[in-house]
Amino acid sequence: MGFINKIKEEIAIIRQRDPAIHSSMEVFLYPSFKVMLHYRLAHKLYLKKHYFLARWISQRGVRKTGIEIHPGAQIGKGFFIDHGNGVIIGETTIIGDNVTLYQGVTLGGTGKEQGKRHPTIGNNVMISAGAKVLGSFTIGDNSKIGAGSVVLEEVPPNSTVVGVPGRVVKRNNQTLPQEDLDQVNMPDPIKEDLIALHHANTEFTNSIIDLERKLREMRHQCDTNCEKRR
Repeated sequence: MGFINKIKEEIAIIRQRDPAIHSSMEVFLYPSFKVMLHYRLAHKLYLKKHYFLARWISQRGVRKTGIEIHPGAQIGKGFFIDHGNGVIIGETTIIGDNVTLYQGVTLGGTGKEQGKRHPTIGNNVMISAGAKVLGSFTIGDNSKIGAGSVVLEEVPPNSTVVGVPGRVVKRNNQTLPQEDLDQVNMPDPIKEDLIALHHANTEFTNSIIDLERKLREMRHQCDTNCEKRR
């Protein structure tokens, strides 16, 4: 695909996924658009082993946008970063097609690995604001990572992950992340457990109150019978 066609593709992706964009001209001010232009050029230089020049171009993109994409990262089609400030993508990260990241996302390493140190992100994945994915494992296709989650291990396809550390709370998502881009309405198993405990505690308390009432009635009846015998 030629350079002009890549620009047209980037414009179409941003306009499709960000309702705040009202015209194609606005896209040229968008951090995601700017950083992807820097990344595409830097990645070509990186593949040709022009490492210093690749990093120089990459760092210019960081200064302009607050988004750091290592030129060695591999990124597929339809990639989109919403807002973007604070996003970090490591050197050996592999990102599939139609992936969406929000601000503050880190695709990083743990500091303990050699070679492939960063995650592989499947197709149609959404990673919400502030989430951290750390290590050389795979996030399966069509998965959603909740805001603020810290993911440290493999995620199966079609999953929803929330929490610290991240855990799968839903499997076999029916709606692709790119169709709703919903960061808020995700399952919260801890909240659900607390609600269940609250209901159980209420039922237990009501049972004790009922038992105490019956005991008082039995005592009263016993006292009444004793008085009659006297």
